[in-house]
Amino acid sequence: MSSDNSSDDARQAWDVVVVGAGPAGASAAYAAAVAGRRVLLLEKAELPRYKTCGGGIIGPSRDSLPPGFELPLRDRVQAVTFSLDGKYSRTRRSSHMLFGLINRPEFDQQLVEHAQKAGAELRTGVTVSRVEQHGPAVPDRRTVAIVLQGGETLLARAVVGADGSASRIGAHVGVKVDQVDLGLEAEIPVPDSVAEDWAGRVLIDWGPMPGSYGWVFPKGDTLTVGVISARGEGAATKRYLEDFIARLGLAGFEPSISSGHLTRCRSEDSPLSRGRVLVCGDAAGLLEPWTREGISFALRSGRLAGEWAVRIAEAQDAVDARRQALNYAFAVKAGLGVEMSVGKRMLTVFERRPGMFHAALTGFRPAWKAFTRITRGSTTLAEIVRTHPVAGRVLNAMDR
Repeated sequence: MSSDNSSDDARQAWDVVVVGAGPAGASAAYAAAVAGRRVLLLEKAELPRYKTCGGGIIGPSRDSLPPGFELPLRDRVQAVTFSLDGKYSRTRRSSHMLFGLINRPEFDQQLVEHAQKAGAELRTGVTVSRVEQHGPAVPDRRTVAIVLQGGETLLARAVVGADGSASRIGAHVGVKVDQVDLGLEAEIPVPDSVAEDWAGRVLIDWGPMPGSYGWVFPKGDTLTVGVISARGEGAATKRYLEDFIARLGLAGFEPSISSGHLTRCRSEDSPLSRGRVLVCGDAAGLLEPWTREGISFALRSGRLAGEWAVRIAEAQDAVDARRQALNYAFAVKAGLGVEMSVGKRMLTVFERRPGMFHAALTGFRPAWKAFTRITRGSTTLAEIVRTHPVAGRVLNAMDR
């Protein structure tokens, strides 16, 4: 646990306390610290720590990183093999890098170090029990009390909840979700001969259950192999992963890690704040509903949360704090919210017609081109639907 002034914490309010040191929390802490505020970043685990995640870094993620951030890339992807439940396999290649692959422990650690260099203080091995905005623990209306397991209380002018999909802070804010998926993943060490076959190439397999898909992401001498599907299909999802690994000829290799996690997508009317408390990233249910891509959503919403938390910390009364929190919600909904609503429509269509998606990406040049532009960050799914009338009409027709 890293702290040398915890006795001062209870007496003096921090400007911003961020709960959770993943990509969303580290980005929030960085943004608030760069603005010159007194920032504390809390993390219940010791860092670096493992996180179930494919580790794909697309263009929007790269563009949201702090200045001078060197991505710890394990591979650079220039080819994608698509298959439809193991059949009709086809590989498409690009002359440019489509996206990069990282291991989350290294990536997250590096983001935290950038927040620390900007002036944020880190405390690890700390679990938050609850936050209080009223009552005896709160000395004045400009303050939030963060109560830790063990009874210690910290004070803050603003709090950012970035404590993952089972968020305590999200529960305080009242986050509502309307899509929950189960992701299962295995980190499989492989010999050089197998690793060479996968270098620079990923596999995306459209799966047997509605809305499901699997992936293979190469990271040097290890392949990250995973599948995701709607919660409630646990046994079928587990079977899909086992069949997927066997089909790939990887069943003979022992995984170094096998893990699972739930991803949660917010409902459109879900709150993003309560009083002086904001939520971002997984804690807010912010991720792309179709692909369940969350890193870019975490980095972007985290940065916004850090910037608006600074304004909330400066607010002199509840009305001003509320105004700033509403501005934060508007900023999130205007960008990430629009992408989520298009992603939700894509998922609905994909659940019904995965074969059509497969045919388009493997045989229709404009669809592949759109895929490459989205992964590289030169456009978004929402932008394509908005600016290309044909894309919008096709989506509407398939939606019906």
